[in-house]
Amino acid sequence: MLIAGAGGGFDVFSGLPLYFSLQSEGKEVFLANLSFSNLPPSAGRHLTRALVQVTADSYGSASYFPEKHLSQWFRDRGSEVPIYSFHRTGVAPIVRSYKVLQEELNFDTLILVDGGTDSLMRGDEAGIGTPEEDLTSIVAGNSLDDALVPRKYLVCLGFGVDSFHGVCHADVLEAVARLSADGGYLGAYSLTLDMPEVQEFRAATHYVQQRTPDRESIVCSSIISAIEGRFGDHHATTRTEGSELFINPLMSMYWCFRLGNVARQNLYLDRIVDTEEYFDLSRTIERFRMQLARTGPRRTLPM
Repeated sequence: MLIAGAGGGFDVFSGLPLYFSLQSEGKEVFLANLSFSNLPPSAGRHLTRALVQVTADSYGSASYFPEKHLSQWFRDRGSEVPIYSFHRTGVAPIVRSYKVLQEELNFDTLILVDGGTDSLMRGDEAGIGTPEEDLTSIVAGNSLDDALVPRKYLVCLGFGVDSFHGVCHADVLEAVARLSADGGYLGAYSLTLDMPEVQEFRAATHYVQQRTPDRESIVCSSIISAIEGRFGDHHATTRTEGSELFINPLMSMYWCFRLGNVARQNLYLDRIVDTEEYFDLSRTIERFRMQLARTGPRRTLPM
């Protein structure tokens, strides 16, 4: 099984509760992440131009390299766990890299994990968040041969955190409803502090954030705050000072979907599939948005 952070940065951490739970059941599980880190040739073994096997021995940025620090956390506990890290590029190199990684690891199940829920936006909503990395991972994961990888899922953790990037969460719930009608919604469940896999997730996140000064994950901090029972305008990191947060129990829930259904509801995937560079990807999404006759209204939740 491969658990892969879809949206970059610390997204792979949102998959750690699943990783530890599946490992405890005897599954063979690997970790990957679309990386925001600088990944020079010295970062590790390059499987493709856009894919690096990051380990605790990898070299890279001293100020921001969460994949290396996560691998170091595992080593400190007696395990050697590489984090297969994708460069931030256009879609086509990541599609090719996912196919190489599948050949390398022979996984038959893919779980993409989004820290947040903007991966569910189809493109014509009032705000779509930061879709470039999420949609890159969705296209790449969905492109894997169904005969080799018959099980492909998207799991979102952190409902509400994308408000900072302009996402209207009435649109998120509407997207869940569409996926439910289409047979793509598999349900939701809460992470609680008494779960051993959640305690491991929290410990790993704290370890890495201490080694990432001034670049701590706002998403992971918010999720952990929600799991710990914080509510409202609670700030676990100085990065959010000056803004108003709404930490709440919905942030601690996994929302689970069939990946193919999520891909089918998107309105512009066919436009980005051949992009090679990140700039091309970003500009293509921007042009799609500019060509829309209108976007959906920004709604408040009537509750």
